[in-house]
Amino acid sequence: MATHCPHFASIQVVTPRTRGCEECLKMGDTWLHLRLCRTCGHVGCCDESPNRHATAHFHHTKHPIIEGYDPPEAWGWCYVDEVMFDLSDRATPQVGPIPRYY
Repeated sequence: MATHCPHFASIQVVTPRTRGCEECLKMGDTWLHLRLCRTCGHVGCCDESPNRHATAHFHHTKHPIIEGYDPPEAWGWCYVDEVMFDLSDRATPQVGPIPRYY
């Protein structure tokens, strides 16, 4: 895993905005894993989920860094530089129980 990219310094301490994929919850749809935007706290579903909302959020906002959020995985990914890095020293705690849809 890479430990640094130019966007690494932009990682924010965020509060997850929802306890599941924000858009899937509104649609009544399902997800596999969750990704947390480390710029604004958006919670989106992973690329293995049917709707890929975390990546769609990146394309819409250009917020570069996500965290593997559910299950908590302590890694980050930069969409711009396509590098993965360790976030174990700054992982985001989950806010309440996350519903399971897989």
